[in-house]
Amino acid sequence: MEKKFKRTLITSALPYANGPVHIGHLAGVYVPADIYARFLRLKGEEVMFVGGSDEHGVPITIRAKKEGVTPQDIVDRYHNIIKDSFEELGITFDVYGRTTSETHRKNASDFFRTLYDKGEFIEKTSEQLYDEEAGEFLADRYVVGTCPHCGNENAYGDQCEACGTSLSATDLINPRSALSGSTPVLRETSHWYLPLDKWEPALRQWILEDHKEWRSNVYGQCKSWLDMGLQPRAVSRDLKWGIPVPVEGAEGKVLYVWFDAPIGYISNTIDADPEGWEKWWKDPETRMLHFIGKDNIVFHCIVFPAMLMAHGGYNLPDNVPANEFLNLEDKKISTSRNWAVWLHEYLKELPGKQDVLRYVLTANAPEAKDNNFTWKDFQARNNNELVAILGNFVNRAIVLTHKYFDGVVPPAATLEPVDEALIEQLRALKTELTEALETFHFREALRVAMDIARAGNKYLQETEPWKMAKTDMVRTATILNLALQTCANLAIVFEPFMPFMSAKLIGMLGMGEISWDMIGRFDLIEPDTRVGEAQLLFEKIEDSVVEAQVAKLKEAEKQNLLEQWKPEEVKAEVDFPTFEKMDIRVGKILECKKVPKADKLLQFRIDDGMGGRTIVSGIAKYYDPADLEGKEVCFIANFAPRKLKGVVSEGMILSAQDADGRLVVIGPTGEVRPGSSVG
Repeated sequence: MEKKFKRTLITSALPYANGPVHIGHLAGVYVPADIYARFLRLKGEEVMFVGGSDEHGVPITIRAKKEGVTPQDIVDRYHNIIKDSFEELGITFDVYGRTTSETHRKNASDFFRTLYDKGEFIEKTSEQLYDEEAGEFLADRYVVGTCPHCGNENAYGDQCEACGTSLSATDLINPRSALSGSTPVLRETSHWYLPLDKWEPALRQWILEDHKEWRSNVYGQCKSWLDMGLQPRAVSRDLKWGIPVPVEGAEGKVLYVWFDAPIGYISNTIDADPEGWEKWWKDPETRMLHFIGKDNIVFHCIVFPAMLMAHGGYNLPDNVPANEFLNLEDKKISTSRNWAVWLHEYLKELPGKQDVLRYVLTANAPEAKDNNFTWKDFQARNNNELVAILGNFVNRAIVLTHKYFDGVVPPAATLEPVDEALIEQLRALKTELTEALETFHFREALRVAMDIARAGNKYLQETEPWKMAKTDMVRTATILNLALQTCANLAIVFEPFMPFMSAKLIGMLGMGEISWDMIGRFDLIEPDTRVGEAQLLFEKIEDSVVEAQVAKLKEAEKQNLLEQWKPEEVKAEVDFPTFEKMDIRVGKILECKKVPKADKLLQFRIDDGMGGRTIVSGIAKYYDPADLEGKEVCFIANFAPRKLKGVVSEGMILSAQDADGRLVVIGPTGEVRPGSSVG
């Protein structure tokens, strides 16, 4: 029998405050967490929704060093950007804290000290890379070198971003310090470890036996870790930025961020409810849910629960509805390559479209597998679903009410079978919707919600009130009453998904307080209530809007390539007589056209000062033929003729490959007579 709880504590993964949040974070964690929190509030349940910024860890110190500022400067900047962006998107945290707060510093220190005093840690000495020039031990992210698997020369000490392989810093070939660029050496250092193996039997029972209802991706990853056998995990690091380890002899050591960060959930709850925080964390009648991405499963299902078990007195999470990853335009989202849609930029560039983003990210939520976001799909879902289905139904219902009843809600008379069918369908959809939300199937829940709008449109098409008004106004009144009641139901149904649209619709219909148990009722708006003028709930998104966003992505990708670009190694030496055999000349392009049935080839007619020649070059991808006519280029004149796609080419036009892969033709900067030699 399913246990009933008095209240629910919802936590969402703490984003690193070393940059803004992007749509991958939103789809994976924050939008579903907010949908669920809003759903529970509408049901009248007691909820605490906890979020906050993770402000320690190596990525923050790396960005600070890169920008020449302090880590505190970095976290102050991005904490505010992230917090403000969440608020503008309608993410309803009850508290959004930070791990640099004084509350957290004390709470995390006390938590560590409790485990330390209970003898729950083991101390181990190991060899770690050390930067003698900087005088610091190097965390994995501070070590860069060549990946032993793919040869990427800029792999990090914990992972190669080129091939995705997890690494240890000592695996790297030719490692170098990100602090000084020098070659690090191995030195001994001591740290405290949480012996996860001690808690393996309890974790195995709790997860594999007691929580078989968890999502398959979560359950499967946990089982894999447990079957491999758990190992002690470090809870301290040799770093200058972080919460100092609160024991003697630990100078220069801080709490490892994955020990520190989840305690932040507790700290932020203390800030939100100083007197009653323990009921959220220690009362067995409180249910705790962790909303996270799949990369955080092990920390929230194994490491943090082991910490809570070791401490004693804390609840364990009842469920961890983790999502997979969201890709962008068929590529993996990458913050380092700026291949992302950043929330704060979206809000500025597409004002008033918070609900559109929430809708699309939920419709494409990566619940069972990685999914993909494209701007074309974003546009299509807005225009074909939000505008054409939901917005269209609401607009028709309100416009017709103003047309035939001067904007006053008419009373319903005798119901006919088509009316009863609408009511029955809506009540059935409420049951389906509620079940989907309660089991964290948010994509399915959104589909069911939109089915209510589809049912409304179908009802209007079947009853045709615009025709009925010519002969029977009583029947017309009934039809429009039910249509408006359906609109009122939609205002409630969509509140968790699209709160801004919901609030707008509630205002148009003159509704008061709403609750989940009101769904399925057809007396939500009293007859004689005056409804407001119809306002567009959603506007069509033009091609130019999404084209601009795609162009922005491509420009970011280009800039990243330029920043990462390095010249190729110089080829083997050649002697001067060999070079002299190459006859390089200047020619003027008289005519240029595409070679039929060859996407890459352009055919040139060149004035070479010697009667002219034809050259075929594979640069069609980068140039419009008309733009090249009249230009001067350099070409190799003494290559043997060869036939390409039926055209005899009498030379080779010189071009350079830029960092972004473009081929750029090479020519003189000033006017030179055709046929002039280059040498």
